[in-house]
Amino acid sequence: MPVLQREVTREVNTVRPPEFSRSERTRVLVAAAVGSVVVGYAAVAAVLALISATATYAQFSTSGVLSAAAPAWLAAHHVPLRFESGQLGVLPLLATALLMLLVGRTAAGTADRLGLYEPLQARGVVLSIAGAHAVTGGAIALIMGDGVVRATPAVAFFGCAAVSGIAATIGVARRCGLYEVVFDKLDPVALHGLRAGFMALFALVSVGALAVAAGLAVSWPTTSGLFAGAGPSFGVGLGVFLLCLAYLPNAIIAGFSYVVGAGFSMGGVEVTPLRFVGGDVPPVPLLAAMPESAYPWSPGVLVGGLLIGLVVGWTCRKVSDRSTSRVRAVLVAAITAAVGSLVLAATAGGRLAGGAFDPVTVPAGLLALAVLVWVLVPGALVAWLAGNRTKAAAAGVAEFVEPDYDEDEEAVDPDVVFEDDELTDQFEQLEVVDEDEFEVEEDLEDDDYYDEDEYEEEDEYDDEEDVADDVEDVEEEDEEPVEDEEDLDAEFDEMLGMESEEDLDAKPER
Repeated sequence: MPVLQREVTREVNTVRPPEFSRSERTRVLVAAAVGSVVVGYAAVAAVLALISATATYAQFSTSGVLSAAAPAWLAAHHVPLRFESGQLGVLPLLATALLMLLVGRTAAGTADRLGLYEPLQARGVVLSIAGAHAVTGGAIALIMGDGVVRATPAVAFFGCAAVSGIAATIGVARRCGLYEVVFDKLDPVALHGLRAGFMALFALVSVGALAVAAGLAVSWPTTSGLFAGAGPSFGVGLGVFLLCLAYLPNAIIAGFSYVVGAGFSMGGVEVTPLRFVGGDVPPVPLLAAMPESAYPWSPGVLVGGLLIGLVVGWTCRKVSDRSTSRVRAVLVAAITAAVGSLVLAATAGGRLAGGAFDPVTVPAGLLALAVLVWVLVPGALVAWLAGNRTKAAAAGVAEFVEPDYDEDEEAVDPDVVFEDDELTDQFEQLEVVDEDEFEVEEDLEDDDYYDEDEYEEEDEYDDEEDVADDVEDVEEEDEEPVEDEEDLDAEFDEMLGMESEEDLDAKPER
C-alpha cells in the first residue's frame, strides 16, 4: 500500500476581540437599542411628511406628522390597527421588510463594535433591541388610548418584540456563529435538503412575482386608468404609487399562492387556477393584475410548481448513493419550503376594516400542503430514478475488490478535494513511496534489549568461522563500556569538584 511521506497541517489564526468594561458595553447596547427605534420612527415620519407635503388638500405640520407616524410605526412592526369601522390587519410587508433590514444592520454593527464572536454573546444585543422596541410599542398603544386609531397594548408589546428580535437575531447570526451552531448538527443529506428547500421557496416566490408582472402588463390600460382616476395632482399619484409599492410583497405572495393552486380571496372574490368567483375589488392599480374571469389556460400555471419540484429532485440526485437518503433530502426540502410558505401566507392577509372586501385571505394551510406536494412528489421520483444505484452483495457477503495500482499513473488522486484550498495544494504535492523502500524493524517481545545467552541458544550458525568472529566482537563490545564508564566517572567527579576514588585512597584517614 502507498504511504504518505509527510503530514498536512493547518494553521489557525485567532484574533483577540477588543475588551470593554461593563459600563462601556452597556452604553453601546443602549445606544444601539435606542438608535434603532429613533431611526425607524424617523424614517416612517419622513415618508409621511413627503406624502403630506406633496398632497393637494393636505395640511402639513410637524406635530401632525409625528403623531401620525406612531400608528404607522406600529403597522411597520405588523401590529394590527383598529378603527371605528373595523380592524386593519392587511399590513404592508415592504415596510416590515425595510424595518427588519434596518434593525438587522444595527445589530450587526453593534456586534462588530463589541467584537462578539460566540453564540451566547448575541443574546445581549438581541434582548436590548427587542426590549426597546417592545417598550416603545406598548407605550405608543397606551398613549393612543381610545382615539381614532387604536392598538392593543399587549399585541403591540409582543408584536414589536418579535419582529425586532427576529431581525436582530438574523443580523448577528453570522458574526456570532449561530449558523454554525444550527448547521453543524445536520448531516450532509439534511443540509443539502435544507438548501434545496430554500431554493425551491425562492423559485416559487419568483414565479409568483412573474405572474403579477404579467398580469399588470396584460391589464396595463386598466392600471393607467386607475392611476389617472386617483387624482390629477402629483402628490395624489405619488401616494397611490407608494401604497402599491408597499403592498407589492403581499401581491407577490398572493400570486405565489395562485401558481401553486391554493389561490387567494378578497371578500366574496375567490381566485384559483381551478375555480373563479368574480366580484368588486377596491380601485387600486395593483389589483389590476387579478384575473377578470376564468380562462381555459388557467390550470397551465401549475406547470411552474411541477418544474420546480423536478429541479429539486435533480439537485438531490447525487447527494448519496442510497436511494432512501436521496428521498430524505427531498423530504427535508419539501418541509422547508412548506414551512416558509406557511409563514409568508400568514403575514400577507388579514382583516380589511370590516367592509365589502373583508377579509383578504391567502390560505396558509392549503398553500403549505400544495407546496409540500409539488416539491416532494416529482422531486422524490427524480431523485430515486436519476441517482446512482449500488449493487447489493449476494447472500449478505460483502464483496472486496483489490485495487489496481499502476506505477505509470500519478500517485495523487485528482478527485481528492479538501474544503480548504491550501490543504488541497499541499495534498497534491505529496509523494507516495512503496513499503520496500523502508526498513521495517521487528518489535522485541519483552524488552528493548536482548539477552546474549538466549540469542546464542536460539540462533544457529552454519559457518563456525562466523561464530568465532561474532564471539570476538561481543567480547570487545563488553570491554569497551567498562573503559567508557571509568572515563565518565572521572569527568563527573571533576565537574562536581570531587576527587577521584584513587586520590581518596592515597590520603590518610582523618
